[in-house]
Amino acid sequence: MIESSIQSSAGRTASVDAIARDGAPISAGRLIVNADDWGRDRETTERMFECVRLGAVSSVSAMVFMQDSERAAGVAREHGVDAGLHLNFTGPFSAANSSSRLLEHQRSVARYLAGNPFARGIYNPWLGGSFQYLVAAQIEEFTRLYGVEPQRVDGHHHMHLSANVLLGGLLPPGIIVRRHFSHESREKALRHRVFRRFTDAILTRRFRVANFFFSLPPLFPARLQQIFSLAGRSVVEVETHPVNPDEYRFLAEGEFFRLAGDSRVAHSYEIPRRRV
Repeated sequence: MIESSIQSSAGRTASVDAIARDGAPISAGRLIVNADDWGRDRETTERMFECVRLGAVSSVSAMVFMQDSERAAGVAREHGVDAGLHLNFTGPFSAANSSSRLLEHQRSVARYLAGNPFARGIYNPWLGGSFQYLVAAQIEEFTRLYGVEPQRVDGHHHMHLSANVLLGGLLPPGIIVRRHFSHESREKALRHRVFRRFTDAILTRRFRVANFFFSLPPLFPARLQQIFSLAGRSVVEVETHPVNPDEYRFLAEGEFFRLAGDSRVAHSYEIPRRRV
């Protein structure tokens, strides 16, 4: 049951102090709706931007070396859209400035990650250099486009949690990193149990993470109300893809706000800092 999973996780939530960008304290409870794939193509960016303007989306995860990456970065900088880096190891880069070396490294990594369902949890020493190159290149490109280094990282298909990324120490310590889903089907939970425990230990020790992380769909009212209610006392991230018609309608046409009730959507992605 999702309820028992949530209650179990809530019991392990650490005491934190919340600090916003301007140094002022923020509420310990926070509902963050983060939209993935900013910059993938123009339609994806525009759907996401409309949801940001409506106040249904707090922040976005930006892809680099993609068809709309350059334009999307300009939109984000002009309108103050909170953007983090959406690391991409599996989706082909589509920007004109994607070098042959970059494409070759990504093809090698993508073949590996797609070839075995357990590949994400296994460190591959032969691809260590490729992972390192891809992470460094994407951080550098994000910094060029957005004018600042990324302070938040997640991954396309959640591959930022790959053993090669975490064990290789490829992410800057202290930044915000997306955690595993707080609730998965019984089959996935059993298959990923050891991997989740191992990576959760790394994430909570090296980075800042939300207390809970969920996908917006399935769009069942009872499920979503339960998730939103957690934001009264915990930091909750909800992942969405507004390019999907059902999610876009839910966010843009008012049903989302009705179910969220008193749980107001944060205007940016802020994570409490641990007490010293």
